[in-house]
Amino acid sequence: MSFNSLQFILFLPVVWILYWYVFNKKLRLQNWFLGAASVFFYACWDWRFALLLLLTTVSSYGTGLLIERTHVRWRRSALSAANIVLNLAILGFFKYYNFFAEAFAEMLRAIGLLPDIATLQLLLPVGISFYTFQALSYSIDVYRGKVPATRRFDAFLAYVTFFPQLVAGPIERATHLLPQMLRTRVFTYETASDGCRQMLWGFVKKIVVADNCAVAVDMIWGDYTSMSGLQLLVGVLLFTIQIYADFSGYSDIAIGCARLFGIELVANFRYPYFSRNPSEFWRRWHVSLMKWFRQYIYIPLGGNRGGLNATMRNIMIVFTLSGLWHGAQWTYVWWGIYHGVVMCVALLLGWNKHYSRVIASRGWVVRPREFAGMLLTFVLVAMGWILFRSGSLAEADNYVQHLLGHIGETEITVGYRALFYSAALLVIDWTCRRREHVLQLNFGGVFRYRWCRWVMYYGLVALIIHELHQSQQAFIYFQF
Repeated sequence: MSFNSLQFILFLPVVWILYWYVFNKKLRLQNWFLGAASVFFYACWDWRFALLLLLTTVSSYGTGLLIERTHVRWRRSALSAANIVLNLAILGFFKYYNFFAEAFAEMLRAIGLLPDIATLQLLLPVGISFYTFQALSYSIDVYRGKVPATRRFDAFLAYVTFFPQLVAGPIERATHLLPQMLRTRVFTYETASDGCRQMLWGFVKKIVVADNCAVAVDMIWGDYTSMSGLQLLVGVLLFTIQIYADFSGYSDIAIGCARLFGIELVANFRYPYFSRNPSEFWRRWHVSLMKWFRQYIYIPLGGNRGGLNATMRNIMIVFTLSGLWHGAQWTYVWWGIYHGVVMCVALLLGWNKHYSRVIASRGWVVRPREFAGMLLTFVLVAMGWILFRSGSLAEADNYVQHLLGHIGETEITVGYRALFYSAALLVIDWTCRRREHVLQLNFGGVFRYRWCRWVMYYGLVALIIHELHQSQQAFIYFQF
């Protein structure tokens, strides 16, 4: 069941009404209902996927209890490791079996052997990387003593399976989300209305911007050998906007939807295309995933405590794993390696300043040096998206060669509509970059009038309905 489907439009109000008006008398009943509704939401893709989700939930819950009950260090380590191995084995089998089998076969062929290695046509459980990482973070934090093991399975079920963020994040930490499942939640009109506005803007980004970009990008990538260099450059720009509008749109819908249920999720995107260096970009793009890698991979490896060489090694490990996390395909791995190299070069050049505020946070004028950094960062990120979008390394290489070889050709036949929406999105994001989300209104100016706000809301809904014919595209990150 996807957010941009009729089923979800019917599912959400039914669950919301039952949640607040039938099951809100007791917290346990509310959690059980929320968990059951979330499992149903997930089972709508394939009921067999729900069994894997429940296996991950039960194993992580049970491991947490066992870890807390034993004080023998090696037993605690063994229990934690067993749960990690089990969940990563499930993830690895369904997501990476064919990838590693084929890579092993290629290695054997390179030394003159002719292997006959079987591959499987496995259907990838939607969002398995997201909920596996969320469940693992709980058992690891229990082992480290950062969070107590919960004995409330109703709360833990709701924590792992919470449907707004189940299949594409944000990846929540138990220290943030689980306590919310253990305390009484209170409905407030202000929180719910702000959640609705955030959902509305998420749908605009997905249906109006991302799906229009997707149509043009598919046409350009599908016939890139006959396109002009400028058209291919437009294709790169449109995919850069598509993946941002698609994924951040999902995050806005998820965060806004969660607020309808009195639950706060972590921010996942903070206007990343206005970053002044690669380091800032990765603090603003897919924030929950990068924090997960920092907490559970980068810091345990030593972080930046072992000198420059060790720091660069750790950066390369994290970004290579990040690329592999995105999919069982060499283009994703090399995309991760590419960004690892960019980060290491930025570190060597001292181009990794930590910015606590968004660019031009106190006004509208951007200093030339910051503007140059933002432009260069945008270009470097966009170049990386060529690898991400291509089906193979050869395709990515051919695309770049054709773009550079025909750079003097300026004919554009595809993507005018998508370019308009992309430009509008960037302008609006720039105007609202100090807010948590674009429609977080301060009710000043014209928006102090109720009728002005509702004209805008109805206008955005009308725009979404007008563009629904394009909205047959699944969210990009469902495949991860």
